[in-house]
Amino acid sequence: MADLLSTSVSGLLAFQQALDVTSNNISNSATPGYSVENANLAEQPGQFTGAGYMGSGVAVQSVSRAYSAQLTQQVRTSQSSYSSFNTLATQAQQVDNMLSDSSTGLAASLQNFVNALQTVSTSPTSTSARQALLSQGTALAQQLQNYDSQIAQYGSQLESQITSDVSQINTLSSNIATLNQQIAGATASGQSPNQLLDQRSTLIDKLSKYVSVQTVSQPNGMMDVYVGSGQALVSGGVAQQLTTAPNTYNPTELGISLKSSTGTTDITSAISGGELGGLLSARSQVLDPTQNALGRISVAVATLVNNQQAAGMTLNGTPGQPMFTVGGVQILSSSANAGTASVSATRTGLSNLTTDNYKLQYAGGSWSLTDLTTGQPVAMTGSGTTASPFQAAGMSLTVSGTPSANDSFRISPTAGATAGLSMQLTDPSQVAAASRVQASAGSTNTGTATIGSVSLTNPAGYSGNSYTIAFSGPSAYTVTNSATGATSTGTYTSGTPITFGNQQLTLTGTPAAGDSFTVQPNTTANTGDNSNMLAMINGFSAKSLAGGTASVNDATTNLISQVGVLTQQAQNNASAQQSVNQAATTARSNATGVNLDQQAADMLRYQQAYQAMAQVISMSSKMFDSLIQAVG
Repeated sequence: MADLLSTSVSGLLAFQQALDVTSNNISNSATPGYSVENANLAEQPGQFTGAGYMGSGVAVQSVSRAYSAQLTQQVRTSQSSYSSFNTLATQAQQVDNMLSDSSTGLAASLQNFVNALQTVSTSPTSTSARQALLSQGTALAQQLQNYDSQIAQYGSQLESQITSDVSQINTLSSNIATLNQQIAGATASGQSPNQLLDQRSTLIDKLSKYVSVQTVSQPNGMMDVYVGSGQALVSGGVAQQLTTAPNTYNPTELGISLKSSTGTTDITSAISGGELGGLLSARSQVLDPTQNALGRISVAVATLVNNQQAAGMTLNGTPGQPMFTVGGVQILSSSANAGTASVSATRTGLSNLTTDNYKLQYAGGSWSLTDLTTGQPVAMTGSGTTASPFQAAGMSLTVSGTPSANDSFRISPTAGATAGLSMQLTDPSQVAAASRVQASAGSTNTGTATIGSVSLTNPAGYSGNSYTIAFSGPSAYTVTNSATGATSTGTYTSGTPITFGNQQLTLTGTPAAGDSFTVQPNTTANTGDNSNMLAMINGFSAKSLAGGTASVNDATTNLISQVGVLTQQAQNNASAQQSVNQAATTARSNATGVNLDQQAADMLRYQQAYQAMAQVISMSSKMFDSLIQAVG
């Protein structure tokens, strides 16, 4: 009777506990992060009798949680990727909307200025047309500055978000470390602390939204968490802290460091995935490159217009003055510099000017230049002195003072250009629509050669002398300086400029022997000459950038296109990863979540077993009473 009773009681208790587990599952069916639990029943050791071993009942051996490491990692990986691409897309979308707007965008603003140039070329003596040009030039400068200011504002917001994300990551990692300690203590009892494990999994899931994570389980139940390229964020019960620190060169730009008992390590370049990785990508792929590209466009516009102004003549008959000013080369010294060296830089031309950033470093007794965008060394000529500056990447660099070993400077040829862009001219008569030189064909010419254009190649070196180009045949000519009598000869090709005395004349067609052309100073500024204005317009489509392969118009189109393509790609990637994450989350939920139909079936099964055990206990009690009466 005793064996029957104890066996029945063991079943009653086991099924009661199984019902408790089922009830808990149903209660938490809508709880985020909850993993369904299972009561694992095990037969108790049998008792030896003459007839063999007799069963002694059942017991709940353990309560386990459904968990799939593979599915969980898939959820976290896809979540991290989605957060990264979504953050990048959001940041890029702001810049894309700003630049591509049909009325206030970059292309529209530049076209409005070119349209004003064309209006002046149509009516070169019109004061109203000239005033409209100055107004459009001012508007263009202000719009470019507005873009630059907006990008700086986006950058400031981005840095604030980086600080906030680092704080969230530190809070999560500290809580994970605390749970690790609690889990290790509870696991020592031999049973799994399911509630604590669920809490830890939920925290690591949240962590994956901020940064890409990898986990490694330990025998004692703890879980190590790694970020970046394998940097330990949580080691057992100890959480390392992430910190933000100003960039070595730019204090407004934050880097990410990992602080541990052995010191602080900069891991900015190793951070990937999650919102934090997306913010860093937005800074390096969108904001900084866009600011540099806008700077190069600003430099190109100012340089082309100012150079053509210098080659032209105002309504007052004086050489044109610069229309725009533009910001200089940005030079930032490293906070680790120990020497007294300083660097100054100027731009030497548009063709070799890039949108990259560079590092000038003193090591091994000499200076070297590295392209920070490509990571490649850049060859320099010169010695870095005032008399012989370093020449590289469209810049002239002069070093003064005494450097210490490994002192360095970050040089951005165009980053600060747009902030300093402004209109200089205030008087409409200062617009140099006419050319400072004019050309005419000899009255007795018999060939088919006609004047295409005439311009100054070096306005600063122009002497004001007149020149005669006389042809002795279809392909041979002699240039004579009318003031000095000096001559030079050359071979003529139709459409190829004939260069002389800081000037150039372009002819088309075939000259005959005895044909001549005269180039002389323009002395009639107010007669409607628009040749210099036409040359200024043509400058926007001339291949003056990227080694002679791109124009200002090309650079504008390329910038808008690049930002737009990057935005679209990030949005597409975010959408794809969101779908992957939803599928992974569903798969994990199906494997580890609460299925109410299954729980209802389990509850009915355990309830029936519980009732059956109660009936057995009742029967054993009656049998025991009958036995007592029989022997009593």
